[in-house]
Amino acid sequence: MTDLILWRHAEAENAGENEDDLDRPLTQRGEKQAARMAVWLDRQLPDGLRVLASPARRTEQTAKALGRKYKLRAELLPGGQPDELLELAQWPRSRGAVLVVGHQSMLGQTVARLLGLRADECSIRKGAVWWLRHRQRQDASETILLAVQSPEFL
Repeated sequence: MTDLILWRHAEAENAGENEDDLDRPLTQRGEKQAARMAVWLDRQLPDGLRVLASPARRTEQTAKALGRKYKLRAELLPGGQPDELLELAQWPRSRGAVLVVGHQSMLGQTVARLLGLRADECSIRKGAVWWLRHRQRQDASETILLAVQSPEFL
């Protein structure tokens, strides 16, 4: 079995005039969202988990809330494609679990692809986690949705 956990960055400040989108920090509310979700995740996540995050400031701040080692990967920046995310996560070839901290619309498009939905049918809320699992059942390969969690409901 392989788990792919997708965590959208928490609420971030709007970009100011002449401010780079990648430099936007989390709001105070976003910091609280990330902290709440990190507590929930920490209780659920297996040992040996790989954590990958976009190098945008807001995603790095979200990943830091978990308190685990993570790697920043440019492939996860806004505008990235689901194929890049899946290759980076080695989905579904790798064993164990991978947590990806990233952005909408790449995360939503990835979920849609894995669950057989249209790309525009899946939007991930700020700070939310979607947990997917790949498994073999009788000669068939399948992806199942294990959990969807939003920081507002923790």
